[in-house]
Amino acid sequence: MRFTMMKNKAGNNSEDAEILAIDAIGFLASDSERLQRFMDLSGLDVAAIRAGAAKPAFLGFILDHLLGDESLLLIFAEEQRIRPERIVQLRRKLPGAAVDF
Repeated sequence: MRFTMMKNKAGNNSEDAEILAIDAIGFLASDSERLQRFMDLSGLDVAAIRAGAAKPAFLGFILDHLLGDESLLLIFAEEQRIRPERIVQLRRKLPGAAVDF
């Protein structure tokens, strides 16, 4: 939970968003059902997820997945001890963000 330690920083940059998304990958991977659902929906396997973790656009895709499932989003936000709105703000810092978040 690296983001939890950083959340008090005033920073609003893409690095914060990338860290949050990497934490989100860990969140998905920590539960086999969550991970399997993500892989089923995305068509990706574990190797592709590992490879994508270094790419800002993929990290944005991870946050999009959370934002597309309110219950998953709320569980993740609670575990990270941040407001869901903050996840939306940080998502905008990564490539490919929709303007209507």
